[in-house]
Amino acid sequence: VQLQASGGGLVQFGGSLRLSCVVSGISGRIFRSNDMAWYRQTPGKGRDLVAGISSGGTTDYEDSVKGRFTISRDNAANTVYLQMNSLKPEDTAVYYCNARGQFSGYVNYSWGQGTQVTVFS
Repeated sequence: VQLQASGGGLVQFGGSLRLSCVVSGISGRIFRSNDMAWYRQTPGKGRDLVAGISSGGTTDYEDSVKGRFTISRDNAANTVYLQMNSLKPEDTAVYYCNARGQFSGYVNYSWGQGTQVTVFS
């Protein structure tokens, strides 16, 4: 299984980015059954959950991104998205996607390379 995140970049405070993550190596049926999520990591820290979307489309967000970020998925394309608006310097991180594991804090697949998001003021 490969997780290919893209769409990151350098953006000014208040700007927007849309991240994409294509999951390859699994069938559409398996992808549809996965609860997917976006995570982010800053240097010296672990990966933190940013936003999640269940197989049924229910979403949840980390408090600091509520109202600014929107997670969505395209099951036909094995892809999950993260629309990020009103970006702040503290959103600067490497962003990754993965399938949420059965237990909290666990994920189903090996991590991909992630995509760097840098927000400057």
